[in-house]
Amino acid sequence: MRWPQDAEGWPLREHSRMQLLRPHRWHIQEAGEGKTLILIHGAGGATQSWRGLFPLLAQSYHVVSIDLPGQGLTQAGSRSRYGLDAMAEDVLALIRDNGWTPRTLIGHSAGGAIALRLAELGAVPDGCVIGLNPALSNFKGVAGWLFPMLAKVLALNPFSASLFTAAASESSVRNLIKGTGSKLDEEGIALYRKLATDRTHVDATLAMMAQWSLDGLLSRLGEIACPVHLIVGTNDLAVPPKTSRDAARILPNATVVELPGLGHLAHEEDPGQIADLIHTILQG
Repeated sequence: MRWPQDAEGWPLREHSRMQLLRPHRWHIQEAGEGKTLILIHGAGGATQSWRGLFPLLAQSYHVVSIDLPGQGLTQAGSRSRYGLDAMAEDVLALIRDNGWTPRTLIGHSAGGAIALRLAELGAVPDGCVIGLNPALSNFKGVAGWLFPMLAKVLALNPFSASLFTAAASESSVRNLIKGTGSKLDEEGIALYRKLATDRTHVDATLAMMAQWSLDGLLSRLGEIACPVHLIVGTNDLAVPPKTSRDAARILPNATVVELPGLGHLAHEEDPGQIADLIHTILQG
């Protein structure tokens, strides 16, 4: 799914543009005026994840969302730039090249970890980080070595992404969403299937999994001084709410808000509630 040939029907396409900033060719969506909010999606997602929240926030703020390297419509220029540190560095370069001064970094799932790493790098000197069901813990037990190892094997196999996309039926995507504890509308499911059947997107997601490590960030959580607000769905089956509660005990200036009945994709299930929470945080 490369811009613009295969992007027909992509949410908020009227706000999209492409920007070459080596090593990547970025897909960016930008709208609104006021304080700048940067939206960072999680692994396997893209800007479509913000289709409900983006326009609500753009009524009051200057909102920017990006597709991470190789995912969605961003064209990756290097297969060595999928790890946490490398992606944060590349996103920071994009922020600085555009002259954005973020008031807030909003990251979902793995995007929450990227937002915190960006804060460490000085991306929000006078702002805050908002994590939506942030993935702030490594896999435990057997999964700790099995899942990353499996991702590395798949990423090294040039046929693995093709095999995955061929198996991405509508029912399998529905089951995948169900496994997050969230309930999406038909548009949401169709968009995730579009991503799951895109070989380039899947290949980049596998490479991201293979290169991902939170060890450094987690060891430095106690040094992140900026305000951090964690918003979690109590029905999140992908990243348990306890993960955010544990992180908040270490972060020097953190709050946690739990939303009953919402899952890992809470911002897609109830964008209005999330937008209200964000506005309350920023007005506080």
